Amino acid sequence: MTDVEDPRHQGHITYSTLEMLGVGILKNVAGIESMRQMDIAFNTDTCIENAYLAFGTKLKEGLPHHDTLNDFLEKLDVKEVENIRDHMVKGLLSGRALEKYRTPNKKWAVAIDGTGLFSFDEKHCSHCLRREATNPKTGGKKTIYMHHVLEAKLLAGDMVLSLESEFIENESEDVSKQDCELKAFYRLAKKIKEKYPRLPICIVGDSLYACEPVFKLCEENKWDYLIRFKDGSIPTLAREIEALSKIEGAAVTDRSGTCQYINSVAATYREVNWLAQSLEVGGVVKRYVFLASAHITKGNAETLALIGRARWKIENEGFNMQKNHRLFIEHAFSENYNAMKNHYLLAQIAEIIIQLHENGSELLKAVKHGVKEISSLLLESLRTRILTDEDIKNLDITMQIRFV
Repeated sequence: MTDVEDPRHQGHITYSTLEMLGVGILKNVAGIESMRQMDIAFNTDTCIENAYLAFGTKLKEGLPHHDTLNDFLEKLDVKEVENIRDHMVKGLLSGRALEKYRTPNKKWAVAIDGTGLFSFDEKHCSHCLRREATNPKTGGKKTIYMHHVLEAKLLAGDMVLSLESEFIENESEDVSKQDCELKAFYRLAKKIKEKYPRLPICIVGDSLYACEPVFKLCEENKWDYLIRFKDGSIPTLAREIEALSKIEGAAVTDRSGTCQYINSVAATYREVNWLAQSLEVGGVVKRYVFLASAHITKGNAETLALIGRARWKIENEGFNMQKNHRLFIEHAFSENYNAMKNHYLLAQIAEIIIQLHENGSELLKAVKHGVKEISSLLLESLRTRILTDEDIKNLDITMQIRFV
């Protein structure tokens, strides 16, 4: 974080970029719900001393006030925070810490999904998305203004690590057609390809992405895809699969259910592979259907279906956890749109740190603390216990992360 390009006037700086961003990340790791709560929680001599020990910088009288942090994030280029996240992810990949989580054909499963962040009754800024809402009682209509984001998450066992983010936003308030998730996906894919040109990826998405432009983009990028397929997504393909499944479908019985698959089904512009798995959940049989670029065999059908079903992790371990349990990404920590983006990206960095800590620590696995309890314990430790020389030494050394 010392390489971040500082947008502030250098003659009026009290806190370094490392200290500013460090406090923002620490707020998220500690599960603090508001900026004012951050000021209160960090306002102890012990916490202040611990923070500067962790930052490796000279002790000051206090930590940045939330207004100071927000002023900084308003000016800071979003790409600077993205670079920090990118550096962390590339370190994990180059260090081969996550190798065991690759797909059967050695690709990295990357789940794609969008979510809402903020909504307002009045226009927040020129980039707001707009939706007409109808009151069910009165029939009256009003405009809701929103900010959404599209995430690419690296699926690594129980972890979902932010690989790339793309904000779904209008270029201006007078656009003829609003931005949408699919448009944002093409921008997101371009950013991923530029940053990870040789990374072998398998895009995992819901039925929105079951379309020829997405298939073509994956082909051009030399990416695999594993897309949820629902009736109505591609009607002509659905009819072809229905006919073939009655005469050519290969049934594979596995431990968790029954898989069916058909390779090389003719779509309009290409051939795709079809995979379906039926599972009994709570006495109810659920059927999961996917379109895949990878050739399906008896040996990999179950694993591919598992990867396809794992897309829900981006909603549960990803967005649901971040919204309701520890990062509170639906809270507008600033009214400034640029600062909002930077707060969101700092939350993604914090979430990577938290997940690596939780999944790499045998002690945490043994005690089985809940996510809120882990954050609370960390905050209490920062506020009440001075870090030792051994603690600081452990922060400085290169660690090998093992997931067993």
